Amino acid sequence: MAQKSGQTNALIFSTLAFTTCFAVWTIFSIIGVKIKEDLGLSGFQFGLLAGTPILTGSLIRLMVGVWSEQYGSRRVFVILMIASAIATYFLSLATTYPMMLLAALGLGVAGGTFIVGIVYVAHWFPQEKQGTAMGVFGMGNGGAAVTKLLAPTVMASVGWQGVAQIWSAALLVMALIFWFSTKEDPTLAERRARGEKPESMKKHLEPLKNIQVWRFSLYYVFVFGAFVGLALWMPMYYTKVYGLDLKVAGMLAAMFSVAGSVFRGTGGWLSDRHGPRKVMYWTFAASLACLFFLSYPPTEYVVHGVDGDIRFSFAWSVVPFTMIIFTLGFFMAIGKAAVYKHIANYYPNNVGSVGGIVGLIGGLGGFFLPMLFGLANDYIGIWTSCFMILYALAGASLLWMHISIRKLEHKMHPTLKEHKYLGEFSYSSKKH
Repeated sequence: MAQKSGQTNALIFSTLAFTTCFAVWTIFSIIGVKIKEDLGLSGFQFGLLAGTPILTGSLIRLMVGVWSEQYGSRRVFVILMIASAIATYFLSLATTYPMMLLAALGLGVAGGTFIVGIVYVAHWFPQEKQGTAMGVFGMGNGGAAVTKLLAPTVMASVGWQGVAQIWSAALLVMALIFWFSTKEDPTLAERRARGEKPESMKKHLEPLKNIQVWRFSLYYVFVFGAFVGLALWMPMYYTKVYGLDLKVAGMLAAMFSVAGSVFRGTGGWLSDRHGPRKVMYWTFAASLACLFFLSYPPTEYVVHGVDGDIRFSFAWSVVPFTMIIFTLGFFMAIGKAAVYKHIANYYPNNVGSVGGIVGLIGGLGGFFLPMLFGLANDYIGIWTSCFMILYALAGASLLWMHISIRKLEHKMHPTLKEHKYLGEFSYSSKKH
C-alpha cells in the first residue's frame, strides 16, 4: 500500500512540478513578443532571446541526469526549481537586452528538470508500466500552454515584468509542495540501505559510446526540439501571418502545445502495448504529411486559358492551419514518449546519463531552431520556411531509423524476432 501511495504521489506531484517548470521555461513565447516590440529586436535577436533558456536547460541535462542517479532525483529537482525561480525574478528587473539574455540563461535551468523527473518516475515503476508513467510525466510539457493561455491576460494587467514575478513565485511554491508531498525513489532508498556508494561518472557515461544513443538523440531533436521551437514561434507566427491579437494568437498556439503534451501519456501507453519502434514510424510518417502541407506558402496562380488568363490563389486560413498544427503536435507527443520508452528499455540502469544526452541534444534543437526560423525569415522571406526546415529534419530522422532497422534485419536474419517491449529487435533461439 505504501509503495502504491508513493508511486501515485511521485507521478502526480512530479508532473505538476514539471508543468510549472515548463511554463517558466517557455515564458518568452509570450513576453518575448512584447520585449521584441519595446527593444526593436530583429527576428534573429528574438529567436536568440526565446531560445536562450532552452540552451541552458539542454546543456545541463546530461550532468543533472547523472547527479539524479548518484544523489537522488528528488533533491536535484527542488534545487533546480529554486534556482530557476530566482533567475526568473531577476528577469523582471532587467532593462537591457544583455541583462535579459543573462536572466534567460539562469531561468533556463527549469528545463533540466525534465530528465530529473524522468529518472524519478522511472525508478518508481516496473518496466512494463514505465512508458505510460513517463508519458504521463511528460504531459508537463503542457506548461507551455499554461503560459500561452494565462500570460497575455496577466501581461495586459501588470506588464511583462509582472508575469515574470508571478511565474517566479509559482515555481517557489511548487518546489515546496513537491518536497513535502513526495519521498525518495525506491532505487536510491535501497542503495542507501545497503550502504552502496554512487557509481562513478565514467560508469554512467559508458553507454554514450553506442551510436544507437545518438540516433535516439536525432529523433528527439524532432519530436521535442521542434516542438519547443514551434511552441516559442507560433504566437508571433499567428500575429504576423494572420494579423491576430496576441491573446487570440496565444490561445491558438496553446492548442499546439496542448496537443504536444497531453497525448504524451497516450504515446507511452502505445509504446508499452505495441513497442516504441512502431510508434516512431507512425510519428515520422504522419509528421511528414503535416509538414508537407504546412510548408506550402501562400501562392497566386495564373493559367493562360482560351478566353484569357484565369487567376486563383492558395493559402491556408487560420482554421485548417490550426487543425494541421494540432495533428502535428499529437504525433510529436506520442513520439516523445516512444523515445524515452526506448531508453528505459535498453538502458534501465543509465536512464539519467542516456536520457540526459538525448534530452540535451533534443533541447539544443529547441534552442537553435527558433534562431534558424528567424534567419530563414530574414533571408528567404517566406513565413512557411520554418515548416520546410522541419520537413527536412523529419525526413532525415525517418531515413536514418529505417536504414538502421534494415541493417539489423539483414544482420540478424534468420534468427530475427521483434521484442515486445524493446520495440526493435532481439535474437530468438528458435530456428526458422
